Amino acid sequence: MTTRRRGVRVLVVHALLWSYAAVAFGPLLLVAIGSFRTNADILRQPVGLPESLTLDNYLRAWETASISTYFANSLLVTVGAVALCVAVSATAAYALSRWRFRGRALLAAFFLSGLMIPAKLGLLPVFYMYLSMGLIDTRPGLMLLYAASGVPFSIFVIMGFMRGLPTGLEEAARLDGANEGRLFVSIALPLMRPALAVVTVFQFAPTWNDFFYPLVLLRSDAKYTVPVGLTRFFGEFATDRATLFAGLVIALVPLALVFALATKQIIAGLTAGMSR
Repeated sequence: MTTRRRGVRVLVVHALLWSYAAVAFGPLLLVAIGSFRTNADILRQPVGLPESLTLDNYLRAWETASISTYFANSLLVTVGAVALCVAVSATAAYALSRWRFRGRALLAAFFLSGLMIPAKLGLLPVFYMYLSMGLIDTRPGLMLLYAASGVPFSIFVIMGFMRGLPTGLEEAARLDGANEGRLFVSIALPLMRPALAVVTVFQFAPTWNDFFYPLVLLRSDAKYTVPVGLTRFFGEFATDRATLFAGLVIALVPLALVFALATKQIIAGLTAGMSR
């Protein structure tokens, strides 16, 4: 009887999960299918399969609608911001979790206090600071802002992961004469790979999808990122739904690739604390 009840519970849980997946991914699937259909076919029958597969919609969105420019800007800003954030956070988290020095707890609290302050509340001082430094309407300025905004969360995740790792390998390497730089590169970085994957994905997605900062800090259409560029795209191609769907799919491709490639590392990083 107990086994039967467990089986029923498993079936109910699976049914609920598949129902949620259908609701969550159903619209995305319709958009992906619609990107291969003609606009006349979509207007005549909104839901349906393409009569023949064609990439004309993607070529039109990529070239005519300037999605290529927005995509390149977003890729440059997002990859640069995430790389800078992960590099700074990994080194800081390693020092705070492994080194013993006066003021270490205060410094860690200072970094983690950034989690309690919404970054958008400081936009006005950042705007005037950027204005005086000539960073308004520049992609490096946007990159630095995203990187700094993600440092507190990234340090929090990597520190928690590092504190759960044994120090035996590092102590053995010290006995062999390895300096701190060699310890960090050869021992710490490979061990913290799951945490770095978690931080990368959790910083990549909001940075790629952010609409607020590019709207405020950028002025040139040639420097717009995908979220801001899509607003102009929606206005110009409101009646051309096939091209609109193709542009949305192009904007979603990097996120899908990042999640697909980092899934195993994300699960390892999120469950590392529970497995100990």
